[in-house]
Amino acid sequence: MRVLISSGEASGELYGAELLSALRGLHNGPVECFGLGGERMKAAGCELLVEARDVAVVGLFEVVSHLPSLYRRFHRLLDEVDRRRPDVAVLIDFPDWNLRLARELHRRGIPVVYYVSPQLWAWRRGRIRQVQKYVREMLVIFPFEREFYLKHGVEAEFVGHPLSELAPPTITREVFAARWGLDASKQWIALLPGSRRKELRLNLGAMLGAARRLGAEFEYVMPVASTLDAGWVRGEVHDCEEAWDSQGRSEMASTIRLCDDARAALLHSRVGVVASGTATVEAALIGTPFVMVYRLAGLTWTLGRHLVKLPHYGMVNLVAGRRVVPELIQEGFTAESVEREVLRLLPEGEPRSQMLAALAEVRLKLRGEIDDGGRTALSAAMAESGNAPTDGAAGRGRLAGNAASPLPAAGAQAGNAASPLPATGATALRAAEAVLRVAENAAAARE
Repeated sequence: MRVLISSGEASGELYGAELLSALRGLHNGPVECFGLGGERMKAAGCELLVEARDVAVVGLFEVVSHLPSLYRRFHRLLDEVDRRRPDVAVLIDFPDWNLRLARELHRRGIPVVYYVSPQLWAWRRGRIRQVQKYVREMLVIFPFEREFYLKHGVEAEFVGHPLSELAPPTITREVFAARWGLDASKQWIALLPGSRRKELRLNLGAMLGAARRLGAEFEYVMPVASTLDAGWVRGEVHDCEEAWDSQGRSEMASTIRLCDDARAALLHSRVGVVASGTATVEAALIGTPFVMVYRLAGLTWTLGRHLVKLPHYGMVNLVAGRRVVPELIQEGFTAESVEREVLRLLPEGEPRSQMLAALAEVRLKLRGEIDDGGRTALSAAMAESGNAPTDGAAGRGRLAGNAASPLPAAGAQAGNAASPLPATGATALRAAEAVLRVAENAAAARE
């Protein structure tokens, strides 16, 4: 069987790698895979024709300067589709690329499975028409999404949330500290600025500014996403620090340690400062108190903020149905505001204990161990906008969670840095079964 997998983000390519492993375990015969992805998909045996890091562009307008390069890579992928004729295509999140790809694949008669839903329930809802036209089946990781798609006439299956099945990192604090040059005797603060270049540049300055203000009493660890080059990230950190030093503030200097494992960094950190997106779900599942932050380019924010009709921006808060973690967005995201929120969470006390208890509740919801009748902030907002699931369809989900945040960026924000590829879990197996079913049905229809 020949499969095209397209994933342009760090979290998605983790899901793609595990899906490919599950497909090979279930299919009676060899599975050839090619497409768009990152290092984890490559390690799982997918031939990468386009690297995720080359197409990871964030924002409504930032894409424009990259259009020629994106166009070339998009058509290189299509040329290989024409040559290899895959039996099925699996598109993972990354909607600005993947919905266009879905259209081209549909024209070529390639059945399309979409794994991890674009946030059509949050903004740019008109894109549902593209899904209706071009996608055979949606594989969603949040229970309410299945009802949303069924309501709109799209075949959908809830497969669970991949991150909810990951075992905690096993690396000890001492080994992690030795590997990345950290002082294990100090408290650590994890800084996760995002997985795309533009995103990181917009978020990094305030994060480093907060580290300067907090001082050398703490260690600062920054995971590097698999979609970014560590050398480039190190250069961005250096440039920010030079800018601070040029202002005569070298006495506030602090050392930033880069690493390649976000989950372990979060596990061993006292507090995290995390860009909105999959990494916030990872932090909730690990159980580390954190501050959610995000900044977009000014024009993107001005136009995009009015398209989002939800009470919170952070997925953890949406799952909880209330404000669990602070949301520092745009003008509210400053070095001073990050410092203030971090200082609230560092000591033992009510703010920290309340967040720990709330994150434990969110983890249970993400794992499907709490049945709250589906009445999250998301479902409530959908009801108010006329998109609530019908009574006959409600309550069919078993697990909960989503990899993304409904901020007005170009697709979901990816998780920060390489999580170790887990053993094939139930989510990947359910997804693989659905992919095989779609491929078999398409083959039978052609005969």
